[in-house]
Amino acid sequence: MTTAKLYNIQGTEIKSIALPKQFDEPVDENLIKRAVLVLQQNKRQKYGALKTAGMRSSANLSRRRKDYRGGYGRGMSRVPRKVMWRRGTQFSYEGAFVSGTKGGRKAHPSKPEKNFEVKINKKERRKAIRSAISATLSSDLVSVRHKLPKVFPLITEAKIETFNKTKQLKDLLIKLGLESELKRISKKTIRAGKGTKRNRKYKTKKGPLIITAKVGPLEKASKNLPGIEFSPIDKINAEILAPGTTPGRLVIWSESALERLEKEKLFTNSPVYLKKEKANE
Repeated sequence: MTTAKLYNIQGTEIKSIALPKQFDEPVDENLIKRAVLVLQQNKRQKYGALKTAGMRSSANLSRRRKDYRGGYGRGMSRVPRKVMWRRGTQFSYEGAFVSGTKGGRKAHPSKPEKNFEVKINKKERRKAIRSAISATLSSDLVSVRHKLPKVFPLITEAKIETFNKTKQLKDLLIKLGLESELKRISKKTIRAGKGTKRNRKYKTKKGPLIITAKVGPLEKASKNLPGIEFSPIDKINAEILAPGTTPGRLVIWSESALERLEKEKLFTNSPVYLKKEKANE
């Protein structure tokens, strides 16, 4: 059984606590990557051309003698055409409808009914989450992306969930030794490419993730700190815990979140959690 130190909202150590069994899962980077990629692929939006695109013009052109508005005797290929202008009995034609002509349909257009959904086994998904949870305890993995604080791992008392001001949270993070981490995530850079025109001009770094037992005022308080994310314990997934498929995110756990993780046996194959998961589907 893994143990860790518990800190109060002043940043001082209170006691040592035992962590839930989910933290004992071996870190499987391949499984975490698979679970994250499934989540990312399922965010993909459907897209496609209109079914009648390029086929909405009258492109019937007769090849029979004496037919009005026909192409007989003009020396034209037998491509469907539409009339662009007319002077008496003289017409100007342009290729239409068939693929390979200007204004015609595409040969193999993208189809909006195509399904991009990718599936993953439930046991694999739960195991990936448990693996990503245990990766948050590895200082070697966490130090790849983050500036490690003086105290690690970061587990605070439940009072942190009552914070309703950004200043309260920021002061606590500094007391816990996250000053250099806050400095790192405060920098933002301009994105390269067309994303600058599409309401995503700036890029910010991923900072610490705060996990609590339930949604509360702390969620609003954390929004003003760039890079810091918030999630209740029952809503976490592999992508939140391992952004970009890289395990080892710096997580600040609240004591009540760990209690709920153990009591409800979240992300395990226990009948207690399976019954609750089935009810939420």
